[in-house]
Amino acid sequence: MNNAATFRLEPSSPPVLHVEGDWTLRNYRALSRQIAQQRPTAGDELVLTFSALTAFDTVGAKLLVDLLGVPAALRQTGESSDLPHAWRGLLAAVAEAKAIAMPKAAPPPQAWITDMLERAGVATLNLRACSRGLLGFAGLCLQTLAASFWRPSRWRFTGVVAQVEQTGLDAVPIVSLLTFMVGAVVAFLGATVLADFGASLYTVDLVAFSFLREFAVLLTAILMAGRTASSFTAQIGSMKANEEIDAIRALGLDPINLLVLPRIIALLISMPILTFIAMMSGLFGGAMVCALSLDISPTMFLSLLQQDVGIRHFVLGMVKAPLFAFVIAIIGCNEGFKVSGSAQSVGQHTTSSVVQSIFVVILLDALAALFFMEMGW
Repeated sequence: MNNAATFRLEPSSPPVLHVEGDWTLRNYRALSRQIAQQRPTAGDELVLTFSALTAFDTVGAKLLVDLLGVPAALRQTGESSDLPHAWRGLLAAVAEAKAIAMPKAAPPPQAWITDMLERAGVATLNLRACSRGLLGFAGLCLQTLAASFWRPSRWRFTGVVAQVEQTGLDAVPIVSLLTFMVGAVVAFLGATVLADFGASLYTVDLVAFSFLREFAVLLTAILMAGRTASSFTAQIGSMKANEEIDAIRALGLDPINLLVLPRIIALLISMPILTFIAMMSGLFGGAMVCALSLDISPTMFLSLLQQDVGIRHFVLGMVKAPLFAFVIAIIGCNEGFKVSGSAQSVGQHTTSSVVQSIFVVILLDALAALFFMEMGW
């Protein structure tokens, strides 16, 4: 039997709202019209009584929320309400769903200076968190490396050799070609500019100083940041997304020792070799331009190189290679472990590893140049 659904307001102090009948789908139209014509406005002082409520479903809960509003409806789900306990959960679920679906009020417009300062603050906090995480990860890797040094059973010779092939041997063509072309460009630039001063002979010194001290190691590091750091992040990030890292831990193995250390050691081996190849390729490119444009023979080029350029410039360039290699490997592996589990996350952290590696490499190179200049080296 279907009882008509209604509500009536008793004008007492405080006012009492009586909810009566079957608040179900069958009475939806009549209740909707009554709510539209006669909505109570007593607010927080309104007292509800459900003693005459005989049936209640999701539609009735929705209509009751429309009648009372979300805050008042949620108050009827507490212990002080006489709504039957079996229906309180239904009313709470409908009220919470409507609260989520309600359009949020637009935030007040901010002045551009406030927005700029807010963005700067967020960026500063993100930079601080990223720096702390990177330093912590570097410390963990160094600790694991020191602990594994005296335990040959933990050494991963196969992994190191495989990574040396991928990061070093496979990168020789692109490093050689790039530095050869840059060496030729620097020599062309020197020949063009220095010719106005009658000092074309010093093009040899320009090429030698720039490649031995800066360009060879910097270009190699940037190539490794784009090629190797992104590869490390993608490889470890894919393993993280596929839960292979969790499987390694479940087997009682250390992911740092198994995945990170072989990559760091391989890049520490490969980077100085690639830097030396870059130096030779850059000098060869400069020597070819000098021979074709300035009539400086290769014999004369080598003679001037030996007379004017000291061995310390070669050493200063090579010293930076292991530092850059360690930084690139740490950033690439650290970003790989940050992957959350989706393909989008892999792409984001791969991009982040390349940007961070290039930025840190250039920053360290600038600091090293200032330090060497102050030391008179």
